[in-house]
Amino acid sequence: MEKWNQTSNDFILLGLFPPNKTGFLLLFLIILVFFLASVGNSAMIHLIRVDARLHTPMYFLLSQLSLMDLMYISTTVPKMAFNFLFGQKGISFLACGVQSFFFLTMACSEGLLLASMAYDRYVAICHPLHYPNRMSRRMCVQMIIGSWILGSINSLAHTVYALHIPYCRSRAINHFFCDVPAMLPLACMDTWVYEYMVFVSTSLFLLLPFLGITASYGRVLLAVYHMRSKEGRKKAFTTCSTHLTVVTFYYAPFVYTYLRPRNLRSPEEDKILAVFYTILTPMLNPIIYSLRNKEVLGAMTRVFRIYSSKKA
Repeated sequence: MEKWNQTSNDFILLGLFPPNKTGFLLLFLIILVFFLASVGNSAMIHLIRVDARLHTPMYFLLSQLSLMDLMYISTTVPKMAFNFLFGQKGISFLACGVQSFFFLTMACSEGLLLASMAYDRYVAICHPLHYPNRMSRRMCVQMIIGSWILGSINSLAHTVYALHIPYCRSRAINHFFCDVPAMLPLACMDTWVYEYMVFVSTSLFLLLPFLGITASYGRVLLAVYHMRSKEGRKKAFTTCSTHLTVVTFYYAPFVYTYLRPRNLRSPEEDKILAVFYTILTPMLNPIIYSLRNKEVLGAMTRVFRIYSSKKA
């Protein structure tokens, strides 16, 4: 195997689980999570599309979040499951680049989209009279397109650089997908410049949006506290706490992973943290938004009644 590593341009993914019964059980749980995430996010997209009451900027942004989560988890889990079940670990040079590109695109775009969703809640609660103008359909579309384009450009730059690094050591990536930081230790050149680029990129696409989200919800919570209507205060707090839960699950492990120096990182810890933002978060998002949102639950009830009446 080691000889193959040195003579082939392909990579080896060492994976997440050991090749035994325990690993098979854990993989089964991951596949179950993948199924739940796929069904949940697809259902959320369909629900927002067919229910007219959810045709608002907030839910339009939420449908894009579900789409990103669906693509996010589909980028990593199928290949990981295939390699484990068929006893393979290889991934071609091109496939590794494609996987890395889509993973980074979803990661950066979702970070920007979450910031857009925080801004939407900030305007809706703190400046309700200006909401139709500040969060018009055109502005909403611009936010979504901007998130996708900026995420893709950043991802393309990182992927192209990573694929042009000369790899003269073992091509065994100690991860379950082609994560660029996990590929850097395999390079036979000094990568400190690129590591600095990763730090800057993480700050721009994750840390700054996170600080913006924190500032937005600081203002929102202050406005909610001064609301006279108990019902309005409860509704606003429920919506904001739902979004803050999603933000915390996504940003905390991501920022902790990518902003640490290499000497403080370990492959095993990175893989465990990656499970949170690549696998668990895409499953939890539709559950959190459906269980803690009366409008979504109401839409689910209405759509279910329509389908039941058609079958009857």
